[in-house]
Amino acid sequence: MRKALLPLLLATAACTQAPPMAEAPPPPAAPAEEAPYDMTAQRAKLAIIEMNPDTSYLTAEEREVVNLLIEASNLMSEIYLRQRSPDNPAIRAAIARSRRADANLLLEMFDRNYGPWDELQELHPFWGSDAMPEGAGFYPADLTRAEFDAYLAANPGQRAALTSPYTVVRREGARLVAVPYSVAYRQWLEPAAALLREASAKTSNPSLERFLRLRADAFLSDDYFESELAWMDLTGTPIEVAIGPYEVYTDRLYGTKTAFESFVTLKDPQESAALDKYKGYLRDMEANLPIEDSYKNFQRGFESPIAVADQVRGGGDNVPGVQTIAFNLPNDERVREAKGAKKVILSNVLGAKYDRILDPIADHALVPAQAALVRKKYMQLFTLFHELSHSLGPGTIEVDGTPTTVNEMLRDQYSALEESKADVMGVWNILLMMDKGEVPVAEKPQLFASYFAGLFRAMRFGVLEAHGKGAALQYGYLKDKGAFRWDAGARRYVVDNARMEAAVRDLLHDQLMLQARGDYNGTVAFFDKWANLDAQAEAVIASMDDIPVDILPVYPDEV
Repeated sequence: MRKALLPLLLATAACTQAPPMAEAPPPPAAPAEEAPYDMTAQRAKLAIIEMNPDTSYLTAEEREVVNLLIEASNLMSEIYLRQRSPDNPAIRAAIARSRRADANLLLEMFDRNYGPWDELQELHPFWGSDAMPEGAGFYPADLTRAEFDAYLAANPGQRAALTSPYTVVRREGARLVAVPYSVAYRQWLEPAAALLREASAKTSNPSLERFLRLRADAFLSDDYFESELAWMDLTGTPIEVAIGPYEVYTDRLYGTKTAFESFVTLKDPQESAALDKYKGYLRDMEANLPIEDSYKNFQRGFESPIAVADQVRGGGDNVPGVQTIAFNLPNDERVREAKGAKKVILSNVLGAKYDRILDPIADHALVPAQAALVRKKYMQLFTLFHELSHSLGPGTIEVDGTPTTVNEMLRDQYSALEESKADVMGVWNILLMMDKGEVPVAEKPQLFASYFAGLFRAMRFGVLEAHGKGAALQYGYLKDKGAFRWDAGARRYVVDNARMEAAVRDLLHDQLMLQARGDYNGTVAFFDKWANLDAQAEAVIASMDDIPVDILPVYPDEV
């Protein structure tokens, strides 16, 4: 069992203040037309990795602060469990009461996935038969996108509140109402705020003190702007913590509701300094984008600090499913335009994924000569430039004379397109660094081989997951451009380096223009056309059964 989840499981079972939940239905047999669901095989897709990050250099004060943040992280998990579905506590209780022989396995899978839907198999339900609502627990389970669109059109005065990143949508008769996060999740946000205030009082670092104090206030006010600015200014401490509502991946209905999560990490100053030089090229990267200058975004801030860190605990949306190897925050366009965004690479998570997953995948996907070119160096550089690329390109845009954002226009399509854009732009920007002499130009084959193997790592997550869907799009588009070919004799792929470079440019252009124009329908059509796997890709993925799909890191209970 994941040590990070012990407080979550105990608290979930004992919770008495949550709203009444419906009794979970007993699980029916799998539909006849589907292959039987194999929970044991699904559990085996995650390699359990004991994480033992070095914390010996922390002072007594820093250790106290980190342990308080770990406690607050567990509360983010409590909130996110309910953001995935308000019925989750009742469902878990029903599983625990069941007399099924596989009850312990069901509980383990529930706790891994924060609910009864398997993240690594297209959200397949393994308890009950109901599909996970597209709106998760952010909206009424029966609310459709068409109904929501119609309601917003008929009630424009409610649009801002109902589509806010920090509200839950509920029904009151025929009306939809917006409940602020600070109200809906007060039971967990109030103690989380208290823990952050205690940590802020203990730290002697002024920037960390300010961020924690302001973030505690934000938990109770739903106004995160000032605390996001303060987070960008963190300096002089090894403690790098992100905690709050950030990503919108869980909201597949409208793509606007943020999920609570946390990253408690310890920064490596030497590794961070080694990569920090690249942020000085952000303006050059923007200028180098293969779109007309009128669509480029020079209004965003270009401070963008870079940190390489070891994760010591995760919470909420950071825990289930595919493990994050880096993050680029905040997502608030106002903060990005004022200060840019911070990039944090989780070195211990990335290293485990390279050793256990990416390196072995290369042998299945590429002919031997090119498989031998896959490098951890380029997994790390690609990860960094992927995150840097989230801060580049269209963000705040104008559509029909009205200021808006790419996220607001693309809604549920935003996450997958943005992840694909960041992948492709990441490669494009490493090529620019080669032109600038910062990375050896002779290593293009290593870059392209590592990138191509990485597509298969992401596609194994499934096309409902944003990164996997974005990777499938890249595969289909690049194949059409001749960036790689299938060697039938070797039953492996061969990357064409020259065509790959040209195809990356073309794909980046097309994706950026969808964002620049806020073209929702065009984005849907773009994914429909390209995000499809052929028989060769399916066969290669099927050959990887001996390789974990992802890792399950187990962190110490305290540092």
